[in-house]
Amino acid sequence: MFKVTKNGQVLMDVATATPPSQAFIVEALECSPYADCEVDHDSIAAYFQSEVSEQQLLVAKQKDAELSISISEDKMQASAKLTTAKGGSLISLDQAKKIIVKAGVCRGYKQAYLEKVLSKQFDAQPGAEYSGVIAQGRPPENGLPAKLISHVLTLKERLKQPKMREDGTVDMRDFGALSSVSPGTLLITQRPATPGKEGFTVTGETVEPLPGETFQLVAGEGTEISQSNPLELIATIAGCPSDIANGMRVDDIFTINDVNVKSGHIDFSGSVIVTHNVEPGMKVKASGDVTIMGTVDSGEVFSDGNIEVRGGVIGHLDHSDNDQSLTSKLVAKGDINIVHGQYTYLEGRNVYIQKQANHCDIKALRKVLVGLEDNPRGKLIGGTIFDAQSVIAGEIGSPSGATMSVYLATSGIEITNKTDQCIRELGETDEQIDNLQKAVEKADQLKDAEKKKMLMAKISATQTHYSQQAEALENQLSELDHTLHELLEGTQLQATSALHSGVELHIFDKTYRTNRSYPPCTAKLQDGKIEIEFKT
Repeated sequence: MFKVTKNGQVLMDVATATPPSQAFIVEALECSPYADCEVDHDSIAAYFQSEVSEQQLLVAKQKDAELSISISEDKMQASAKLTTAKGGSLISLDQAKKIIVKAGVCRGYKQAYLEKVLSKQFDAQPGAEYSGVIAQGRPPENGLPAKLISHVLTLKERLKQPKMREDGTVDMRDFGALSSVSPGTLLITQRPATPGKEGFTVTGETVEPLPGETFQLVAGEGTEISQSNPLELIATIAGCPSDIANGMRVDDIFTINDVNVKSGHIDFSGSVIVTHNVEPGMKVKASGDVTIMGTVDSGEVFSDGNIEVRGGVIGHLDHSDNDQSLTSKLVAKGDINIVHGQYTYLEGRNVYIQKQANHCDIKALRKVLVGLEDNPRGKLIGGTIFDAQSVIAGEIGSPSGATMSVYLATSGIEITNKTDQCIRELGETDEQIDNLQKAVEKADQLKDAEKKKMLMAKISATQTHYSQQAEALENQLSELDHTLHELLEGTQLQATSALHSGVELHIFDKTYRTNRSYPPCTAKLQDGKIEIEFKT
């Protein structure tokens, strides 16, 4: 009843079969060896509508399996789309490989993936579609950043390890022998940054990795970079090692029980450890770190490094002074870390207060944190934050609504002033360049060739000068804009428990005053105004 031509057409001898209907032909096909072929319904319908008698009728077509390859936009993955055969030929493994190569895939190909796709020809329905990954690129492995490996115990680390008494309790004032080093001691080894491992796309292109960030090993006071190995830092004096940015320094250490009238003020070139207290009216000044195991009571501490006070820092208003200054003062070029403070001036890179700050004036280059770092629940009550990039505390302000002021990103005002100055100077420079161009046009009209040449050379030199000046100003403007954007992007006030009324918040050049208590929230500068975002 049916036969197949060389080009895959399935014909029915209608002269002898005389099919009564379309349904009869379709049912006959389904019972024939050509059941998987694609039925040509249009041809069958035309036969029954035509008055012309046909000897043979096209009822179906054999369709071979098809395989197409698609490559992802980033060229990191290639997928195969299989359309199974309808009575036609299957796609062999060799045929599939040729299609893949023709599509441009030359790396990351896995034959097992391809075989999995092709296997669907044996169990899927005729004409079914199936897709699967057949090649996978390899993303680059970025390099590891340079890292410092310390070989000694610093004073800061030592103070985290108080001495254990025989009865099992801990003596918070005794940290054992000082962690000292001798000349020639290896302090730090710098592990170099790694270049990373290149990746590739399925089309064979190499994807370069980002090399790890590197930095220059810094030799602080009392240290030097080894002459035999530029990645090693060596102590040159005996003393206590302390961390600095990208390196280490070695300080002499001065230890004293109490700073009082008997001891006098302390002014030491190195680090200072006070095992008890700093009493009223006394001062401690050090070029290294200052660690006070007890309290500071109306005293002053100045450090070129970090200041840590294990007890409280207590002061009061000095009414003898017209501006009613605070009697306790801690100023550090590094970080300040205290348990609690009252009527104290604190100034440092970061200011950490573990429990509470009452009526303190605080200035921080970066962060003011009141509470534990992982769960800040401390209280920041009264006083003034003169400048910081971020302030984080549990409670900010007082439930009574007492007034306090918080100034964030005030350094941004100085940046805008510098920007305005740059714009003025750039305008003046552009004006000079325009005037010089007019001078060029005027000089070009001179008839005396020698005089014209000399004048042109002089103008050209001046033009170069102002062009370089304009480029430098434009670069400075771009840098100032980037610095201001980064500053404002990271500026925020965060209250993890409550932000009370009476808090006057200044961010950059904007002001917001709270007139009620807020639940946990964050204040940021958005679209030119201070917005309060509540924690959900």
